[in-house]
Amino acid sequence: MIIYQNTAGGFVDDVVQNAIIDEIVAGFETQGVGGASQNEIRSWKNSLQYMSNLFYNCDVPTDAEVAIEFQIPLTSRRVDFMISGRNIEDQKNITIIELKQWEGEPTEPVPHKDGIVKTILGRGKRETTHPSYQAWSYSRLIEDFNLKVQQEDIELCPLAYLHNFDEQYRERLDNPTYKHYTKQAPVFLKQDVDNLSRVLESKIASTHSENLIQQVADSDLKPNKKLQDSLGSMLEANDEFTLIDSQKVVFERAVELAEEANQQNSKKVLIVKGGPGTGKTVVAINILAGLVQEDYTARYVSKNRAPRSVCKKNCEVTCLSKRLTICSTGLGAMFRRHRINSRP
Repeated sequence: MIIYQNTAGGFVDDVVQNAIIDEIVAGFETQGVGGASQNEIRSWKNSLQYMSNLFYNCDVPTDAEVAIEFQIPLTSRRVDFMISGRNIEDQKNITIIELKQWEGEPTEPVPHKDGIVKTILGRGKRETTHPSYQAWSYSRLIEDFNLKVQQEDIELCPLAYLHNFDEQYRERLDNPTYKHYTKQAPVFLKQDVDNLSRVLESKIASTHSENLIQQVADSDLKPNKKLQDSLGSMLEANDEFTLIDSQKVVFERAVELAEEANQQNSKKVLIVKGGPGTGKTVVAINILAGLVQEDYTARYVSKNRAPRSVCKKNCEVTCLSKRLTICSTGLGAMFRRHRINSRP
């Protein structure tokens, strides 16, 4: 789902004509997802003016495709700003931009937590994810599950633009603690307009009227091969995930039912009973990984975070455990996203 779409030139015109907010709000109504919050409206009024100024400063094609509030499929997360085209090597490219109004003075690093910073949000200072982590995670979710991106080798380039953040405070966000994320999703601050302009010019050097962002939004979803292999490697490397006795029986039965359902185009339900400590979560994770490796689209739905906690505890590669979160969801989130009726 995309709330606002236009060309780069059309976007700039909407900002200049003071129409951009009305267009975005109308987009929410058109998509039937309710109204925008006042906080969102304030952020658009602030940040989108800076994006418009940025386009004046760089030689990005005016017909490049622009999207605002792109909702990542299977999640409630929305990307602030996207622009697509061809890079200087003529490869298809979508640049993902996380916009922040943060100022440097109240922002501080949280070195003992991965990808977390502390800054003013709302009425107080609290912990939140690093902007580079946000942009990187959105890129990975799209890359891991979007068939269009996988098949056509579309380059995804995440970055963060903090247009109010002064250079003197750069070290609070751009330091070794966050190197893993800033290397993959660079941070651009208030004084980095020229540097960011050059990056955009290299990533969006030309266009072929392809509407890449819309194609990605309309794409089928399927876990990519790298994620499938990572899941398999994670289970093989951890004895905690080894299935024993009846766990193995349940796993094989679940996979068998999935194959039958696929072949017969029917629905199957398997009910597994077991008390605390019997390994239900271990079985569930194995089933999830097993189905994904067999090219099925699978999701674990639970009232608690047990699967994610187990993955994070046992997975040495932290980024994999984070990528796995899209494979699981809470019941409340599932009801909200898909409007499932909770009554029998």
